[in-house]
Amino acid sequence: MKTNNPELNPSRTSKTPVDLMIQGGTAVTMAPGQQPITDARILIKEDRIIEIGPSAEIPIPQGFPIETVDARDAIIMPGLVNAHAHTAMTLFRGFADDLPLKEWLFERIFPAEANFLSPETVYWGALLGCVEMITSGTTCMADGYFFQDQTVRAVHESGLRGLLAQGIIDFPAPGVPDPKENIRIGRDFLEKWHHFSDRITPGLFCHSAVTCCEKTLRRSQEISREYGTPLQIHLSETSMEVSEILKAHGKRPAQYLDQLGLLDSHLIAAHGVHLDKTELQCFRKKNASIIHVPESNMKLASGIAPLEGITAMGIKTGLGTDGCASNNNLDLFGEMDTAAKLAKVSTGRSDVAKAYQMLKMATLGGAAALGLEKETGSLERGKKADIIVVNLKSPHLCPLFDPVSALVYSADGSDVKDVIVDGVVLMKEGVLCALDQDEIMAKVIEISKKIRL
Repeated sequence: MKTNNPELNPSRTSKTPVDLMIQGGTAVTMAPGQQPITDARILIKEDRIIEIGPSAEIPIPQGFPIETVDARDAIIMPGLVNAHAHTAMTLFRGFADDLPLKEWLFERIFPAEANFLSPETVYWGALLGCVEMITSGTTCMADGYFFQDQTVRAVHESGLRGLLAQGIIDFPAPGVPDPKENIRIGRDFLEKWHHFSDRITPGLFCHSAVTCCEKTLRRSQEISREYGTPLQIHLSETSMEVSEILKAHGKRPAQYLDQLGLLDSHLIAAHGVHLDKTELQCFRKKNASIIHVPESNMKLASGIAPLEGITAMGIKTGLGTDGCASNNNLDLFGEMDTAAKLAKVSTGRSDVAKAYQMLKMATLGGAAALGLEKETGSLERGKKADIIVVNLKSPHLCPLFDPVSALVYSADGSDVKDVIVDGVVLMKEGVLCALDQDEIMAKVIEISKKIRL
């Protein structure tokens, strides 16, 4: 891993990976067709899983391991994949609640970002988001925001895995006062961080098809293809967005993107609330990804995405939290529970959005949506060691009939006790190993005192 960038603080970087073993507990691997493994043992060499199975079948090599994670009375599972987030927006948690989306965005969030975002504030906001994600079991994220050099810095120091994208919008934006420079700055970001680390993939994030013109959308896609990285976008989040695109281009949002050549296997579209059946067929045909963001959609009254239709078509689907200004947390356990129950009540069918389907969406499905399924999202020999351990010693997790059901409907982020990414222990027995939570929270509280409109 390259870490010689002068912008990064080497004193904060995670410790060197060590060989370790996870012992005991039930492993919910999310490997296709595999049942949970009781009394599991996982052996990790450097950044990868080298053995996984029942303890009785996997001998411990002589002199191995250096470190052991005790998973007795716990569930071992892949780290969660937050496939849509604006991590540094922890800065605006609770700042502009209970408002319609357009008012929330244009009258509150955009002005606050313009007045208070800086490289320093984004760095501390992103660090707080990393703390929140680690402590609630997320090991990989897809993020899009501004001053993204600082998000790269924060994610690198935290030890998390991420697809981190520079925000692109045809308005003056933090760090990009002249919209004519948005593409150049986006390209510079990709060039700067391309091949920096196998944990961090740089990318571009077009805000939406109504805030980015046709030229901006096309150029963003061309540059993304040039660097071999996914392009992220908000799509069909509100009925107003659909109406505006229909009026301006005579096509619905997905059809408009398809016409521009953006709808392909490298496109990651968040929300998808108002996509109709013909648009979903376009997504399936072009193998594009949709990220379901139910709690943000609910809070901003954007609507209910057609999750049952999306998954029934076999479209690549991940799960995301959005930013803390519109959720207001980064806990994917809660998001799984909400996604399942919202789909059931909206369709009138209790047999849709089943627990395993939701867990897959938050793990292997999210990894596939980000193009990372060969490396993470399931516990399999040869894959990256991105693993969490969920403590079962809580009343709300007793008794345990079905570990998958318990993870989706009963557990929450606070039940996570151990987190490993790339073979490195980031949290052990509920204690962060590298980040100073108290320092980070104090810095964000200090920044928040200045955020006023």
